[in-house]
Amino acid sequence: MSPDLTAERGGPDEGHVAPPVPSWQAPGDTERGLYEAKTRGDWAAYFDVLAAADLYHPMSRARADARPGWVSYTTTYWGPGPRARCLAFFTDGMLPAPVPDPVFFEVDLDQLVKDWPQEDPWLAINPGSPCEAFFPATAAHRQVWRRHADRTPHPRRNQLRTLWAGGPLHGPVAHGLACGALLCVSNASLWNAMGWHGTGYVRERKRLREWWDITSREEWLSAEEALLGGRMSSPFWGLVLGIRSALARDFGGMVEVDHWRQVTSRVIRSRAVAQEITPEVAHRSDSETEAQVAGAQRLIGRITRYEARFRADGLLADGRFVHTVEAWDYGRASKMARWGLGARFCDVAEAEQAVLRAGRVSRINYRSWEDFSAAYILGRCLHFDEEEFGDWYGDMLNAHRILMTDPNSPWLNIPFK
Repeated sequence: MSPDLTAERGGPDEGHVAPPVPSWQAPGDTERGLYEAKTRGDWAAYFDVLAAADLYHPMSRARADARPGWVSYTTTYWGPGPRARCLAFFTDGMLPAPVPDPVFFEVDLDQLVKDWPQEDPWLAINPGSPCEAFFPATAAHRQVWRRHADRTPHPRRNQLRTLWAGGPLHGPVAHGLACGALLCVSNASLWNAMGWHGTGYVRERKRLREWWDITSREEWLSAEEALLGGRMSSPFWGLVLGIRSALARDFGGMVEVDHWRQVTSRVIRSRAVAQEITPEVAHRSDSETEAQVAGAQRLIGRITRYEARFRADGLLADGRFVHTVEAWDYGRASKMARWGLGARFCDVAEAEQAVLRAGRVSRINYRSWEDFSAAYILGRCLHFDEEEFGDWYGDMLNAHRILMTDPNSPWLNIPFK
């Protein structure tokens, strides 16, 4: 039989098939897909699921730290079926809780086709689980893997993915994790995976270094505290939005934009005068004050245009507006806890406490998932989007719609308050 047909039909020299197993509660969609394909003996479907999955392999932390960006396929597994040495890879639902050592790196099937280290070892997927399978990895077999990889989009995007076993589904921890769900859905990562491995140890460290300038535990702690305190986003945004919120409370409803503009200008000028007569505060020139007034006017214009688009797209109800953008900090705090865990700047217990705090401050400052979402997305857009309404906005709009409509969404199953 040709290698192609062997791979597609699951012939005896392609992979070891474990004896039939009873019904199994798979931890996630990937593992369920693998399990169902395996029980049918449909190895083409098995590889289609595999091609869309992130695959993880353990390695020494010392080796990962010594040569970031290099991977080491050194952890082998003796396959009971093929009775051969295997390189073991795990899908994200099968990963253990993070520990200091070893760490995991992440690859996909396409990368394995290109970078398989040698002809000898077989490929083991989730060994020891009901969805395990073992496959020879000769050059001919890897060409079959390539065909599956070529026709399968990877990485996945805009998917709600849930850990049905091993992750919280209800309660305070789940609520805190759900505060980071917009990013999880956008990146198609497991929204409730408290034991976070993310993109693998080295890439999680790279993420924090390149996007946040975080290279140490101390810097991670500082960033996490700033996010939980709502201090990472611009205080100027908070000032301008706070003025409108105060006017809405005083006048019992919506605030006319011209009124908001006028009061904002008065507040900025009066604050400048107050600072001038305070000895410990440096003198502020009239030109600096007027530049700040002009900046506030531009910001008000941007906010009102974003909110109009939000209403048109169903992010904001008619007559509603965003009071603060601290949700952007709180949602990122939920994710930062997990990024820090993936980078081993904290342990699981510490990350969980940060997630709990993110949930608490979100509940204090917002009334609903809808309010939280609109505030989060406005903060993200003010920082990144520049009124282009491009991916920075579109990705979040798609994620919001999924979270507000999917029956399995945490936003529909976990009360905000």
